[in-house]
Amino acid sequence: MQALEKTKSGETIDTRRLSGWSPKVLLRDAGIGLALLLLIVFFSVSTEHFLTANNVSNILTQITINLILAVGMTFVILIGGIDLSVGSMLAFCAVVGGTVLTIPDLSVFQAVALATLAAVGTGVVCGFLNGWISAFWGLPSFIVTLGMLNIARGAALQVTDARTIYSFPPSFNAFGSQMIFGIPVVFLIALLLVAIAWFVLSKTVFGRLLYGIGNNEEAVRLAGHSLMFYKVAAFTIAGALVGIAAMVYMARLNIASPIIGIGFELNAIAAVIIGGTSLNGGRGTVIGTLLGACITGVLANGLILFGLSDFMRQMITGVVIILAVIIDKYRERLTGI
Repeated sequence: MQALEKTKSGETIDTRRLSGWSPKVLLRDAGIGLALLLLIVFFSVSTEHFLTANNVSNILTQITINLILAVGMTFVILIGGIDLSVGSMLAFCAVVGGTVLTIPDLSVFQAVALATLAAVGTGVVCGFLNGWISAFWGLPSFIVTLGMLNIARGAALQVTDARTIYSFPPSFNAFGSQMIFGIPVVFLIALLLVAIAWFVLSKTVFGRLLYGIGNNEEAVRLAGHSLMFYKVAAFTIAGALVGIAAMVYMARLNIASPIIGIGFELNAIAAVIIGGTSLNGGRGTVIGTLLGACITGVLANGLILFGLSDFMRQMITGVVIILAVIIDKYRERLTGI
């Protein structure tokens, strides 16, 4: 039996469908998983070192930052928005967190806790501004976040005087390379964020209304819900995840540079789109985003093992993104979602 909610205008909304939890949606994600499996089999047969423990660990580590950013991007794209500023915000959050992390006379716990609050807080403020300006003035999020891209990058350069921050506490640096049963701890953090996002999007009214805004914004408004609140919340969540990604980045590479994150927003968008989320909003799942991030990571790693140049890898990745959008169009017609 379908879960339906009636708007004030008498229109019904299928919340089960909007929340991304239906047999058709599961079938769609299974198709993406099959594509990932075929890609793994292909590179395993074609290259000697693809399935070694060290290489698998490398793939998972390399996927982590993009996956965290892509989870936040999923919230934004589901409401029909886009965030082009996450790469620059990553740099800004990192240098703010890195500055706090290197304050003398703080214990390691105090330094990490305050740096995390500073990095996540910076991301929340930037994300809130993106959402509020877009919603309040009715501006395309593409334009607003393009402006934030330049603001955040300039702020990162200004805060550090264009210099890299390093000399973090040794225990913090060691955390970035920790493993549990051969799986990088940073990747497990990303999986935890995926699980939380899945619960929010598929099991809460908040998540269903994000899908509703992407499908039929007017119907959600007529149902008495604040579009401003949900749009701002989606961008704010994305900003908070950028702050978390910044801390993970610093733990992995032991630096905070104002020039990191260039092009990261495109990688995050690619993972979301390859994972089956519609750029028009209202359709997609965070599980699909996880699979999309894995596909981009496996593809990049496999092409490196093939010995292809950076330029060829970029070209092939671009072709894959275009094909994913084309396939998604046909899949939409076949499944009706």
